[in-house]
Amino acid sequence: MIAYLEGTLLKKEADRILLLAGQVGYEVLVPGFVMDTIASMALGEHLSLYIYYYQTEHQPRPVLIGFQLEAEREFFQAFISVEAIGPMKAVKALTIPVKEIARAIENRDIGPLKRLNGIGERTAHKIIATLQGKMGKFSLIRDLPEAPAVSETESDAAAQVTEVLVEQLGHRPGEAKEMVDAAMHRKPGISTPEELFEEVYRGQVSNGQ
Repeated sequence: MIAYLEGTLLKKEADRILLLAGQVGYEVLVPGFVMDTIASMALGEHLSLYIYYYQTEHQPRPVLIGFQLEAEREFFQAFISVEAIGPMKAVKALTIPVKEIARAIENRDIGPLKRLNGIGERTAHKIIATLQGKMGKFSLIRDLPEAPAVSETESDAAAQVTEVLVEQLGHRPGEAKEMVDAAMHRKPGISTPEELFEEVYRGQVSNGQ
């Protein structure tokens, strides 16, 4: 199963690209929010993508779906867990950045969700019912990701969350540590990464970020 591709951008179409990796050309579908960032790239430039590999009895031909951040692929996997949203529908629906969708879900705001391609009010409510309370992590994705090293923090939960903020969500180590420290100061006793992500998210919302 293909999970990651790195190579040369050979071709761009409306919803897919052709990526040359290891002398093999791979056709990769990309959601609209990913294509928005790739659109400015010139053919021949280097590109790396995290891949969601899709193949079933009803879809025997393998389909590769690409994301620039591992966290975006993880969000996609959560998104398609919603009833009546499969991978192909999700690719067409995800036209705005993951961060904005995640925040809409956390805030129970169906407006942005209804603006996604193919998502009506009923499905928007299903998305919120299924995913609300699980999206804090994804709401913290930076628009321009970086990948510096992460430093250790005192607790296991803090260390895990700091690592994800830096390596998957694109925050600088110092920035990530400040976010985690502030969350733990506001709510002492947090023991799981999930709880800590939610508190970090709440802190960002209260700061208007």
